[in-house]
Amino acid sequence: MIKDNLILISGKSATGKSLSLMSLDDPGGVIYLNCEGKKLPFKSGFREYIVTDPMQIYSAMDKANSMDDVHTIAIDSVTYLMDMYETMYVLKATNTMKAWGDFSQYFKRLIFKHVAGSQKNIIFTAHTLDQLNETEMVMETYVPIKGALKNNGIESYFSTVISSKKVPIKMLESMESPLLTITEEEEMLGYKHVYQTKLTKATVNERIRSPLKMWDVSETFIDNNAQNVIDKLHSYYS
Repeated sequence: MIKDNLILISGKSATGKSLSLMSLDDPGGVIYLNCEGKKLPFKSGFREYIVTDPMQIYSAMDKANSMDDVHTIAIDSVTYLMDMYETMYVLKATNTMKAWGDFSQYFKRLIFKHVAGSQKNIIFTAHTLDQLNETEMVMETYVPIKGALKNNGIESYFSTVISSKKVPIKMLESMESPLLTITEEEEMLGYKHVYQTKLTKATVNERIRSPLKMWDVSETFIDNNAQNVIDKLHSYYS
């Protein structure tokens, strides 16, 4: 089954990826799987679990999928989850070739079985990296991943990839959208944490993507509000 409620929130550190989860409705119905071992930047009412072994994700998702009062599963972040897998299962392996194959299959099994078989909203966060493409001589921004997964990139497993950004207020002032509000505090700071939903001239080498015409041009930058994205997806596919 193709998921129409699966989201990847990618972005640099300190751009509001985790913070944007604060907006999720009914926090008691959110399973938060913490792969980074640090506290959320806000006091949540989520059901929070610290992941210390990548294999726990499988069982946690199976359990969450069977719970009627759970509506959303958040995995924060897939970057640290896969780093954890490498540390625990690849670097210690006697047969590293097989271990790297298992590394790729671990992620694919997560997506094709546990995510695809879920009726919940599922949100992954991921850290991005800027790297020079020496063939085309352009800077590319993507989620770094090792092994065979690097060829396609993990973004290819998602139909909706949005990017968390820290954007100057001056860049946003001309945009009028009900999904973008600038507070007095943000005016004073001179910047706002936002989601970027569509590519621009300055970001053509990023891997932001979404279903055709899901976002209007005026919604290229929106509040970093995860619930708004979920609602948009549900509306688009309904």
